[in-house]
Amino acid sequence: MSGYRLPAGGLIDRKAPVRLLWDGEGYTGFSGDNLASALVANGVSLFGRSFKYHRPRGLLGMGAEEPNALVTIDRGPGRVTPNLRAPALPVYEGMAATSQNRYPSLKYDLGEVNNSLSTFLPAGFYNKTFMWPRAAWEKLYEPAIRRMAGLGESPKASDPDHYEAVYAHCEVLVIGAGPAGIEAAITAAKADPAARVVLIDEQEEIGGGALSDPDLWDWLKAAYDDISALPNLQVLPRTTGIAYLHDNYVAAAERLTDHLPISEATGPRERLWRFRAGEVILAQGAIERPLVFDGNDTPGVMLASAGRTLALRYGVAPGRAVAVVATHDSGWTDAIAIAKAGVNVTTIIDARATVSADLLAAARAQGITVMTAHSVIGVKGRLEVTAVETASTAGSISSTIPADCLLMAGGWTPTLHLWSHSKGTMKWDDAWGAYLPDQPFENTRVVGAGAGDWSFGSGETFAALPTPRPAHKLKAFVDFQNDVTAKDIRLAVREGFRSIEHIKRYTTNGMATDQGKTSNINGLQIASESLSKPVTAVGLTTFRPPYTPTTFGTLSGHHKGALFQPVRKSVIDPWATAHGAVFENVSQWRRARYFPQGTEDMHAAVNRECRAVRASVGIFDASTLGKIEVVGPDAAEFLNRMYTNPWKALEPGRCRYGLLLGEDGFIRDDGVSARLAPDRFHLTTTTGGAARVLNMMEDYLQTEWADLDVWLTSTTEQWAVIALQGPKAREVIAPLVDGIDLSPEAFPHMALREGTICGVPTRLFRVSFTGELGFEINVPAEHGRMVWEAIWQAGQPHHITPYGTETMHVLRAEKGYIIVGQDTDGTLTPYDAGLAWAVGKKKKDFVGKRSLDRPDMVAPGRKQLVGLLTEDPNVVLEEGAQIVANPAQAIPMTMLGHVTSSYWSEALGRSIAIAMVAGGHDRMGQTLHIPMPDATHRVTVTGTVFLDPKGSRLDV
Repeated sequence: MSGYRLPAGGLIDRKAPVRLLWDGEGYTGFSGDNLASALVANGVSLFGRSFKYHRPRGLLGMGAEEPNALVTIDRGPGRVTPNLRAPALPVYEGMAATSQNRYPSLKYDLGEVNNSLSTFLPAGFYNKTFMWPRAAWEKLYEPAIRRMAGLGESPKASDPDHYEAVYAHCEVLVIGAGPAGIEAAITAAKADPAARVVLIDEQEEIGGGALSDPDLWDWLKAAYDDISALPNLQVLPRTTGIAYLHDNYVAAAERLTDHLPISEATGPRERLWRFRAGEVILAQGAIERPLVFDGNDTPGVMLASAGRTLALRYGVAPGRAVAVVATHDSGWTDAIAIAKAGVNVTTIIDARATVSADLLAAARAQGITVMTAHSVIGVKGRLEVTAVETASTAGSISSTIPADCLLMAGGWTPTLHLWSHSKGTMKWDDAWGAYLPDQPFENTRVVGAGAGDWSFGSGETFAALPTPRPAHKLKAFVDFQNDVTAKDIRLAVREGFRSIEHIKRYTTNGMATDQGKTSNINGLQIASESLSKPVTAVGLTTFRPPYTPTTFGTLSGHHKGALFQPVRKSVIDPWATAHGAVFENVSQWRRARYFPQGTEDMHAAVNRECRAVRASVGIFDASTLGKIEVVGPDAAEFLNRMYTNPWKALEPGRCRYGLLLGEDGFIRDDGVSARLAPDRFHLTTTTGGAARVLNMMEDYLQTEWADLDVWLTSTTEQWAVIALQGPKAREVIAPLVDGIDLSPEAFPHMALREGTICGVPTRLFRVSFTGELGFEINVPAEHGRMVWEAIWQAGQPHHITPYGTETMHVLRAEKGYIIVGQDTDGTLTPYDAGLAWAVGKKKKDFVGKRSLDRPDMVAPGRKQLVGLLTEDPNVVLEEGAQIVANPAQAIPMTMLGHVTSSYWSEALGRSIAIAMVAGGHDRMGQTLHIPMPDATHRVTVTGTVFLDPKGSRLDV
């Protein structure tokens, strides 16, 4: 045996060596190895450290249940993936892996760790060559150790790979490709050649437990031949079923290229499958249960099934002198099997007094010492097992057994996570000492070990192994990743927690990234024993998706980078691009923020655009406004119920500002809308609120007022909207408009007229979001660019200026017009926002009306919108800055509110701001203070209208 590699056996290719890096050191494995088997073969026993106590941890299991061997794989910039499990990672040439939750050095040479930890030492404190005892080293560096602990670091660079998402339908979906799953899939495919059957498994190749059983390899080869002859059977290895949802909808994550060197990895990195299946067959098997005893987390203590997998599938001895502690027959069969394969199994320790004569004889035939009615009471060694301490179950110390590996066999827990996702019920089975599936909710069934149909032999269940040592002195772990001990669970019971769900949250048992696969049942049984109640009376924790940790890349699919969210562009966007616009994203829309000229920065460009609108005319793309057509005999009644202000008396051809509340009485959206005819309205919403408002209205129409005869249609993309604002606006469009009298008398503010502009139909609104004479020109979207360019040309004699969203914000703030979502935060009522005039006083009801009368909605001290003027007019406040009454108050100060909008006003020659302030409407004229990084600034509370408070500029 070279290292820990057995001289023969396994399914690896010994003619294909693979070089890899582990924590910067080079190792060699073989094709067919996974990272765990390759490292164990090279004598690595320490895989990381636990999250809470930072105890050394080694390999526990060889499947999805592994809680300790968390690693980070670095495949190049942007391809750093943390929190992967070493047994799930096939090795490939050049693989670079690092452990997680480790000390910076395991050699304890203070010189080696000085660079990263020197901040915790006084200068000249140590001698670089002096080797301290470990306990002293740990105590000295405890602050650094705790700071460095964690569950992997997030990647620093953007992920360059891409991901896929696939929808698939099948008559039968089989999850788990062990013997039971393979047989179920083949049977289903043969029974109906027209049926689509899909078999998925999380491992690199199908076979499950058969891959670790040489007696089944011939059967497995024959099964492969059967599968290849069935065209209606699709096999997906490296694919994990992560969630089982309603109507047999199953999500599965397929790993496509992350097992390959980058030079060979082409195509998507991972794929998310969304299956809709006629029937789902769960064949996920069972997970071996650890035993609970002092030191059971020492590196070298692992599950017997893991030792079997290492030896028989990968040709690796789990140790040079292996002991086995069992309370179940499967531990004996595993020990005998690996002994036959060449592993030095010295001792089997079993807490049961009676074991079958066949097992006793088979073990002794392999030269294995047998100790029945004995318990493991402790393990010696810190970074690896050096010996195993035993005692008879009667309590007397028996012996200390030299060993560098201890295999545990505590019985089996059926894997019922997906069954639980599907709302299937479970029943306790005393023979298994575990829950088994009971009644299905979906069209599903469980086969194999997961259903209790596979005989592992018999066993006895122990909450913890018997020990003569005081329980409060034991480090007997239940949850290896979260460092939950049996003592912690017993303490939770003493603290008064009775339900396992409460005990789970008190101790964090089962809340680590392995989701309690090896800890839940042990924790449940310890709680049951402590409470002197049957397991079924203690409860069962909830299994939640995903079954195993899943990358964000898999879940997001192609939604990354430019595809993260579709970017919507108006028909005028190309014109803005050609004229040098700087853009910003508003909701899903790309909008021109400002139009710099020459060397202008944003502030200079915005100041110029503001001057142009106030003095002459500006043109603005408002196409992104949400637009909803409301049609039907009851349209006016519907809007009267939805909005705070009255709508029934609004005449055709007139506009109205609409304020929309939620049932809670808080502002949800607003917009100017027009009545086109007695049964037709053209509504506008905020850019980001279009879909939300339509959904809200549809909900009320379909569930609350189904008797109303109304139809709602989104027309956001149907209309391009050109806002023309400024005292010269009428002069610019007059030559282009037909069929509409533009005079102030015939076309007053807040009116709508229909006609043509540039020969195309238009809905022409006379409205303003700037406080100037303004028109919003709605034309069919396909004509938007043409009309825009015609207006642009007509405005040249008037020095027409394009302006963007930043200028729009300044202009509206000067007039005190709010922006929902910026000046509101979901807690403002119309009264708080100074919009009491928009609430119909005579209306019997509207959405949110009842909530406005609640005592807390009219209580003194509510945050309300006010204006702020800085003492120094040149200081522009930071948006989001906190507001206090007394800057000398000790920290933490009492915050009165925050700044919602803040700009430099070119028209006023000073800064202005809008803010939410507690009791703001009663603070007019008061001086408040705003701490900012440069200084604390004094401000005076004012009204929110800073320019033209009488609105005379609208009526030119």
